[in-house]
Amino acid sequence: MHFHKYEKIWLVFGVAALIVFLSVVGVSAFHQGNTPSGGHMTIDPNKVRETAPFDQPGLHEKEDGSYEVAMIAMAFGYDPGDLQVPVGEEILFSVTSEDVTHSFSIVGTNVNMMAIPGQINHRKHTFTEPGTYLVICNEYCGSGHHFMSTEIEVVEQ
Repeated sequence: MHFHKYEKIWLVFGVAALIVFLSVVGVSAFHQGNTPSGGHMTIDPNKVRETAPFDQPGLHEKEDGSYEVAMIAMAFGYDPGDLQVPVGEEILFSVTSEDVTHSFSIVGTNVNMMAIPGQINHRKHTFTEPGTYLVICNEYCGSGHHFMSTEIEVVEQ
């Protein structure tokens, strides 16, 4: 098979551009802390409210002094309905669903997770400013989807 000189030049240019693009995307993704998903925890969606930490949804201080929020997404709402968390502390959000696929998105932050029945998703976030943050569902979950929201109040300790 014979390639013309200009075809060879464009072929080399295209492959080199692809390698540069993938390298930049890969390095920037890992630099920003993005990693491939994995290590998902599973849960029986019929026993969500019987399984820790979802048997007591809300904010919990762990033994090591860190904080965890257990949140359950359900038909057109979240449990707990409203939440208070301390400013300046790293919070681990653990989210699952007991019925259909929802999402857990805190407006104005980079927290955006799927809440899938049978799966527990985690995301850490530190609120640096006190105030009220809106939590919404970005995944259409039925006719009352547009009512699905809650608020997180970030307060000084």
